[in-house]
Amino acid sequence: MQVAFNPVDNSRLANLCGVLDENLRQIETALNVTIARRGEIFQVSGEAEQQERAIRLLKDFYQRARRPLDIDDIQLALVEVVHKPQLSSSDAGDMPVLMTRRVGLHGRTPRQNTYIRQMQEYDITFGIGPAGTGKTYLAVAGAVDALERDLVKRIVLVRPAVEAGEKLGFLPGDLVQKVDPYLRPLYDALYDLMGFDKTTRQFEKGVIEVAPLAFMRGRTLNHAFIILDEAQNTTPEQMKMFLTRIGFGSRAVVTGDITQIDLARGQRCGLIEAREVLHNVRGLAFSEFQNEDVVRHPLVARIIEAYDAYGKGPA
Repeated sequence: MQVAFNPVDNSRLANLCGVLDENLRQIETALNVTIARRGEIFQVSGEAEQQERAIRLLKDFYQRARRPLDIDDIQLALVEVVHKPQLSSSDAGDMPVLMTRRVGLHGRTPRQNTYIRQMQEYDITFGIGPAGTGKTYLAVAGAVDALERDLVKRIVLVRPAVEAGEKLGFLPGDLVQKVDPYLRPLYDALYDLMGFDKTTRQFEKGVIEVAPLAFMRGRTLNHAFIILDEAQNTTPEQMKMFLTRIGFGSRAVVTGDITQIDLARGQRCGLIEAREVLHNVRGLAFSEFQNEDVVRHPLVARIIEAYDAYGKGPA
């Protein structure tokens, strides 16, 4: 299957292909096709359905190619085209939008849109799934949205200080500086969604607070949006303690990936137990993300699928 762009616009073609045809390689990797180009003619080989998707993407990118295409635009469009068959017209019309610095921020997959709606409708939401599915980023976006709409008065970021398979020793500095490395993904999301200066000011005012999980006992958090990230590294006792900190006017989001547990051997996972204990409790919602919800580099989903297949194979 082939597509030709006429009249020939060399500038657009260059922007479409990217440096050393990097954009074409991204499409090939994501859709498992081969793209051969000669001038303005693009020949696409692969499964019929994937060929059609690749052709549709090439035409779409060509329309956008008045300027150089950003790699983020390419990869997000690839995620969307993969999920378009799953999105019904009702989903498209009922797509929740979050109020952040990134105008029109919304979910890229049906499960992400469900996750956003759950954060807006339920007091406690669990987001469980593999890396790259937007669990943490959308949770922070939901917190920023609630703060901007004056639904809460502050944001509280919580994460267990568990090292991922290596011992870092004693970290220098005060309490906040010691837990900073563990909360970096949350900070990165805040900087992206609120801007560096505003985020810094909100930290200084105490509107955004870092609360190590170990120091949460005895507190009651009212009118706050609380995010417990990396919850797969909590024990059942820690999870119960966290969930009972929720006060009046507060919302909580618990995120974690149960395939990447860093607890000591023999310790039970608080996130897995919470899913079993609380799945029938009213007022709580669970979002279970799958590999197809990965919104990162197209290879990430394939890496996750390969590890899953390897884990299910013979010993």
